[in-house]
Amino acid sequence: MSRSAILSAKLPNDRRVRQGGYLFLLSLLMFFLGSIILFLLYAYWRRDDPLRQLPLPKSLLVSTMCLLLISVLVHFATRSIRREKRALTMILLGISTFSAVIFLAVQLWSMNQMAVGFQALSEQLNGPVIERGMGKGVLGMVIVLAFLHGLHVAGGVLALGIVSVRSMQGRYDHERPWPVDFAAQYWHFLDLVWLCMLAAFWFSSGGFAL
Repeated sequence: MSRSAILSAKLPNDRRVRQGGYLFLLSLLMFFLGSIILFLLYAYWRRDDPLRQLPLPKSLLVSTMCLLLISVLVHFATRSIRREKRALTMILLGISTFSAVIFLAVQLWSMNQMAVGFQALSEQLNGPVIERGMGKGVLGMVIVLAFLHGLHVAGGVLALGIVSVRSMQGRYDHERPWPVDFAAQYWHFLDLVWLCMLAAFWFSSGGFAL
């Protein structure tokens, strides 16, 4: 049996796996939307919080640019695999993986900067304000949501690595591009979620100190 016939025999199963992937993305969408809505409600409840005016680190803009770059790269990877350009697909996925690692590193740096900034601002305020716990909640929620998003990015890095290796092995072509497609869709999803998160963080904090 030819390679094309073997791949064609697997396509119905691929469609089922693709449907499972869509359900997975839908469940993640519900989770992140719920988390963002709860964060906004909590931030509004703590709207008189003096520490919530702490500006966001500019490094978050750098990480955002990395995420946008990844979405562009994986989009072109889906186009190249359909044209049987496996070498180009491998290069695009490899650069995407490297950019994702940079994104994670910048995010960790940003969270550390937020924690340091909170500590510095806390020391400028009166002791009783800190004892009442004002400000800690909003900043803590920002860090927690950014960390949760980072965990899903780490999963995306692993997925990109696996897809890159399998692309090198010639497992994908114009008849079976769905794993590359799903990797692209996952990163587009992470991109959209992060932009929504960043807007929520911006709205409920002191913005960026440009």
